[in-house]
Amino acid sequence: MTAGHGAGQGGAGAVAQELADTVRRLRQDADRLRAGERDRAAVDVATGILAERLRCTPAEAAARLARLAREAGQPVAVLAADLAGAPEAVRLSAPQTSPEAVKPPEPGEPPGGSGGPAGPGPLLAAPALAAVPDLQRAAEAVLDQSAGPLGARAVVLWQRLPGGALALAGHAGLTTAEAQPWSRVPPGVDTPAQYVVHTGRELWPTGRRRSAVSVGGPAADRAVLPLVDAGRRRGALELLWPGPAPALTQSLRRQLYALADLCATLLDTSDPPDPPGPPAPDPAGALLDGLLTPALLLEPLLRDGRLADFRIARTNARFRDPLDRPRAALEGASLLETYPDACAAGLYDLLADAHTTGEPRPGERLHLVFRRGDAPLPATVRLSVAPLDGRLLVSWQLTTERDGEGEQAGLLRQAQRLARVCGFEESTATGRILWNDGLAELYGLPPEAPPVPLARLADHAHPDDEPAVRRLLDTVQRRHRSSFAVFRLVRPDGSQRYTRIIAEPVVDDAGRLTAVRGAYHDVSSQHWTEVALGATRERLADTEQEAAERERLALRLQQAILPPEPPPLGTTGLHAAVRYRPAAQHDRVGGDWYDVLLLPDRKVLLAVGDVAGHGVGAATGMVALRHALRGLAVTGAGPGRLLGWANTVALREPGEVTATAVCVLFDPVTGALRWARAGHLPPIRLGRAGAEVLPLPHGVLLGALEGTEYEERTGRLDPGDVLLLYTDGLVERRDRPVEDSVDELIRAAGAPGDDLEQYLDRLLELSPADTEDDTCLIAVRAE
Repeated sequence: MTAGHGAGQGGAGAVAQELADTVRRLRQDADRLRAGERDRAAVDVATGILAERLRCTPAEAAARLARLAREAGQPVAVLAADLAGAPEAVRLSAPQTSPEAVKPPEPGEPPGGSGGPAGPGPLLAAPALAAVPDLQRAAEAVLDQSAGPLGARAVVLWQRLPGGALALAGHAGLTTAEAQPWSRVPPGVDTPAQYVVHTGRELWPTGRRRSAVSVGGPAADRAVLPLVDAGRRRGALELLWPGPAPALTQSLRRQLYALADLCATLLDTSDPPDPPGPPAPDPAGALLDGLLTPALLLEPLLRDGRLADFRIARTNARFRDPLDRPRAALEGASLLETYPDACAAGLYDLLADAHTTGEPRPGERLHLVFRRGDAPLPATVRLSVAPLDGRLLVSWQLTTERDGEGEQAGLLRQAQRLARVCGFEESTATGRILWNDGLAELYGLPPEAPPVPLARLADHAHPDDEPAVRRLLDTVQRRHRSSFAVFRLVRPDGSQRYTRIIAEPVVDDAGRLTAVRGAYHDVSSQHWTEVALGATRERLADTEQEAAERERLALRLQQAILPPEPPPLGTTGLHAAVRYRPAAQHDRVGGDWYDVLLLPDRKVLLAVGDVAGHGVGAATGMVALRHALRGLAVTGAGPGRLLGWANTVALREPGEVTATAVCVLFDPVTGALRWARAGHLPPIRLGRAGAEVLPLPHGVLLGALEGTEYEERTGRLDPGDVLLLYTDGLVERRDRPVEDSVDELIRAAGAPGDDLEQYLDRLLELSPADTEDDTCLIAVRAE
């Protein structure tokens, strides 16, 4: 009984532990959901504020918010909280200032509203769309919040891959069966999205460009807009309608463009998702892969119920394109576009007949023509065609004279083509000349033109190169020695090819010359590459020198503006120490700055700031803001008003200057502190009770919004207390929050002690930062 009772207690304890773990997980999930709701509420309010102040649509405001957050290096929710105010204000004001409440201006209002010549139209909502974490959720949000009111059936987001292919990065409204075949679109497939990404021109339902292959079918009405980020086309946003699309006014088109701009901000950190689910087994594909001969699977493309083309659905591993294109460039492409000359020579008629009649066509031999650029490539192809479930299974073999011989000859031709080498042989007895394929093209002659004899080679050379050609012929024909020469081959159209010719004599047993044979090597690409590399090296040297001079100028400018020690503070009873640590790399001179200034009313101005960017632009922006604060501080205005004026200066500076800053006014007589901040890290007060991070007043970064007001906070600095101001280069790390780095550094550095200079040196030595950014520090002690 005792043993059984113990076992029962053990089992009950295990169940209780599992229940406790479950409750803990549910509480954590609830906390995450509440945090997400708070973030979305803050983003809603910030989007509404921007929409009202910038007189734009919520979608445009959300895109602006996302880009401002990326430029400031902050999460969207953090910047939104700064714009919207404290969390309590967010909760109180969210119902009144959500984006849905922002109305577009009526027709006739000033530009900037959502109205247009055709009337304002319905407003597309975009609540919290700026905080969407990935492209898949963005597609769902666009469909739910924006495309739904327009009656769209589906939304597709395409992302451009290296090499020109498109990946299905996100979709909503499509089934898995519809989306899976379009998980990746090769660069050769002419779809509306490929057209938009390639040309940068949007497509609208009216005046649309039809394509034989499109997600959702070629007959669907669609609108396709490019996704542009930092001036580069990164993908496309595609909306599909189940029937005729409604009329899209200029207002709606503008809002759709804003949604596309917002989706483009996610492309920097979003990877193309995996294909939406495993494909269903395809018996025809398995049969194709099991064939021992080269083969491909064709799907008929119908237009108005009639056969218009075939699509190359798949090729097997043994298939070799006559023009040596990879399988990825063929699969999904139009047959007529891939092999236009071959289709005109009878290939398309044979395939169309097999599809129409449903009867197989075994062992057909066709003489076809393929084309590489302007050069025709005739070939004999043996085809076997078998209808299979509405598609065509085609066995495709290039015929050869003897087993292996044609394969080796083809391999040699490909090697010569890739190396741009052509051979020749000329008999001195009969005058018969043999040329490889390609020599006529090198000379710029038609394929049926007779070969050029060596005796006339100098006639085709540039006049300056004729001596080199004649020396080559003399060495080979008279001295019977191999030789080479590099010359400019002048073609009939006046163009030139840089050519290297190698020739050797063929002699009989008596030592008489019987023939000359050799090879031409087209080295034009190498020559022009060398020329371009030489020019690039010169430009690069000039650019590097100019960049070095600019960085030296920026560093000298910053060092000249920032004194190595603070100015005398007279009898204020305040002792100050400053430090400036440049960036680890000279080419990353930043815009960090500090200032300590004794004002006419015996108060002391303390300020640090960080201008976004590096180089001369950041340094000149730093100079403008620092001098503006110094000049305006003598007016007696408070720190909040000073930052408001500095924000106006930043907005008027050329180059869109943005910066963070914290401004403190200290009264040595009363010990009173007043401070305000513009997106900057808060000051730290170090007293007898330890270190204290001062409260954060509300204030968005300088240069972000016109007419911004900056909140002030007050406090005291008692005798013996130390106030520390710093820039993020002291504590910023890529792997942890800034607050954790600040706590770690203050604990490691200990109390300031009597020597503030040594304390600042200790902070710089113990700094956990890993960004190699420049750093400014100010420490002041009230005596």
